[in-house]
Amino acid sequence: MMTLDILGVIGALKRVLPEATGPVPLHEPCFAGNEWVYVKECLDTGWVSSVGKFVDRFERDLAAYTGVKRAIAVVNGTAALHVCLKLVGVEAGDEVLMPALTFVATANAICYCGANPHFVDSDEKTLGLDPSLLADYLAEIGDVRVEGCFNKITGKRIRAIVPMHTFGHPVDLDMLADVCERYRIEIVEDAAESLGSFYKGRHTGHRGRVSALSFNGNKIITTGGGGAILTNDENLGALAKHLTTTARISHKWSFIHDEVGFNYRLPNINAALGCAQLEQISAFIGNKRALAQRYAEAFAGVAGIRFFTEPDFAYSNYWLNALLLDEADSTQRDALLEATNQLGIMTRPAWTLMHKLPMFADCQRMNLAAAENLECRLVNIPSSPVLGICNV
Repeated sequence: MMTLDILGVIGALKRVLPEATGPVPLHEPCFAGNEWVYVKECLDTGWVSSVGKFVDRFERDLAAYTGVKRAIAVVNGTAALHVCLKLVGVEAGDEVLMPALTFVATANAICYCGANPHFVDSDEKTLGLDPSLLADYLAEIGDVRVEGCFNKITGKRIRAIVPMHTFGHPVDLDMLADVCERYRIEIVEDAAESLGSFYKGRHTGHRGRVSALSFNGNKIITTGGGGAILTNDENLGALAKHLTTTARISHKWSFIHDEVGFNYRLPNINAALGCAQLEQISAFIGNKRALAQRYAEAFAGVAGIRFFTEPDFAYSNYWLNALLLDEADSTQRDALLEATNQLGIMTRPAWTLMHKLPMFADCQRMNLAAAENLECRLVNIPSSPVLGICNV
């Protein structure tokens, strides 16, 4: 029996959001610090391209904030994931496990390596991949050999797994690490949405040898575009920097490149923006968590829906706030999306599951019942950091 109170949802949103003369975006950047000063310095000095002091500073500041030994700034999060996968040895023909419920960039990066996405199911407690279901699945199809883990069905090597911290909420990394150690599978964290999120007191991005961040315009902080590779392995960090800067050997004038590299360099002018944004990240996350708290209170009594909150083991950045419809009300999702967007309150569904996209329809996958259930029940609501202080 359907119980979703769409008018109640709209009322809860209006109680939290400020009155606006135009649409309330899902997530927009906030430029309230030194952005103009740092970008102007780039323009005044002419250092706007692929090298400069802000690139070096941004990498140092990111490493310090996340607690890793090395951060390498790149042009976007997809590029970061691509190089991360290459760094852990993903090769053409390999399979890489990943959640079906994610943004398409995760699967695209795997394909850039000539590898094959292999989709796994999700956990409603985190919205990320489910390590327990994964363990059961690998017990059926995984064949552990000296050379690594192989898929009994396809015969291909399962080289890595890419957990994605959905909407900024960390997956259960300890359980996942236990499974991956047992099956000799490398972890590459897709932390694109989780800058400022912590798993059991430690920033996301530490569990595997490498992880990837994104600084797209709608992320916690932005460089316009941009991404980064995080690692605690100094040698991998040096190799990542080398590969993403066209694999050029440093010299005053000669152009010598010792392997096939990538022009994935983050321009100095973008890094300048990132430095200013990172100076404000504590305030951004404080505002976003305050907004999430107000949403949780506003939706507490609304029938047919609940506000998604962080797992017990996590301190989440609440990048995108999410509502989860009761299963009986999932058919009302589109009616809710239509009603809210007509009022100028931008809402959206979760991504289309990867195996439903034409280019990935034939990829290997486990039973995806939980992901399919979540896909039709999730609705994202306005989450900009400035909204966290709108009623203070």
